[in-house]
Order: sequence, then structure tokens, then C-alpha cells
Amino acid sequence: MTRTARELLETITRDLAPDPGSNPLVPLIARGEADGDTLAALALEQHGVIPADRRAFLRLAERAKAEPASAAYFTALAQGEALAAEHLKTFAAACGVDGPRADAYDPLPGCQSYPAYVAWLALNAEPADVVLALTANFSAWGGYCATIAEALRAHYAFTDEACAFFDFFAAPAPALDRTATAAVEEALDAGRLDENRARRYGRLLQGYEALFWATLRHPTQPVGRG
Repeated sequence: MTRTARELLETITRDLAPDPGSNPLVPLIARGEADGDTLAALALEQHGVIPADRRAFLRLAERAKAEPASAAYFTALAQGEALAAEHLKTFAAACGVDGPRADAYDPLPGCQSYPAYVAWLALNAEPADVVLALTANFSAWGGYCATIAEALRAHYAFTDEACAFFDFFAAPAPALDRTATAAVEEALDAGRLDENRARRYGRLLQGYEALFWATLRHPTQPVGRG
């Protein structure tokens, strides 16, 4: 029996769900055991991730002009990254990250490999395949953000404004889910979706996601203080 777009999204999201032990940092934050430098490094690395992902999503939207639902999905993601960038400023400030400290910081390759791969997808992958891969990855990312937001309030006395970056990604996004479903359905109807490729992209995204957190847990350099 042919699966619907919704069933395919749910199946791949479930199949690509990360192992609970693959993230060594979020449980540390959840217990209030991560230090201030670690939280600052998280903010500083996201300073590289967010704008890079936004540009990649805009490129995917441009490449998907002949696929309206996929183009709408990537446009929505790019708009979301722009909003997240504003929230990130408040989180970074709460972590003690100012301009000189940000300028002195050298991003870690293990953290920036994720946006580098998203950029590769923007140049090389079929947009509909990327919709499927990203949707699966975002499920894990949203769960991590929900845990971090709760911990920042409970253990670090961060304000709601300082937690807004993580609240944004943790919040349910039914409109985006509907757009993703429409994009996958559009690709299935046109015979453009390659499930095997999408799964490969999704596995790599999850791998780079895990590398991001593992790198922050054991950084190879101190966080610059300006």
C-alpha cells in the first residue's frame, strides 16, 4: 500500500530519532551542571549556525520555484531563522557574550559542520528530499530546545526573554508541519521524491547534530572573553 505524505514523514522521523545517549550536553544542562562558559559557547556557535541556515533555506526556496509547496516550506524556515536570530541576541547577552567576546571567539569545526552540510544540501540535493530530511531532524532539535529552556529557568534563573530562543524552536509549529506535508505530497505526486536519498540526508543531519553537542561538551579551546 502506498504511504501518504504524513505517514512517510512520521515513519522517517521515528526511524531517524537519535539514540537517547547520543547527546552528552543537554542532560548536563538539564541538571544545572553545565557552566557559564559552556552556555556562552552554545550561544556563540549558534551565531554561526542561524545565519548560515537562513541563507541555505533561501537558496533551497529559490531552487524550488517550480515546486510551490517546497518553496513555501523553505521560505517559512528562513523567516523563522530571522526571528530566532533576534532571540539569540538576548540569550547571548544573558550568557555574558558581548561584541568583543564574540569577535574573539573562533567557531569549532565540530559545531559548524552541521550548517556546512545544510549548505551542501542547498546546493546539491533535490529540495523535496531535503524537506523530508530536515523535518525528521527538527523533531530532535525541538526536544533538546524544550529541555534547555526548562533548565535555564529552573537552574540558571534566566528570564523568559533570555529563554525565548529555545522556546521558539520548542514550540509546536502546526502550520510548518502542514507545509512540510504538502511539500512531500507534491513531490510524491510528481514522482520527484527519493526516499532513500532523503533518509541518507537525514542520517547525516542527525550525525552532525550529535557532533555539535559532543563538541560543545568537550571543546578543544576556551571560550574567548574579549
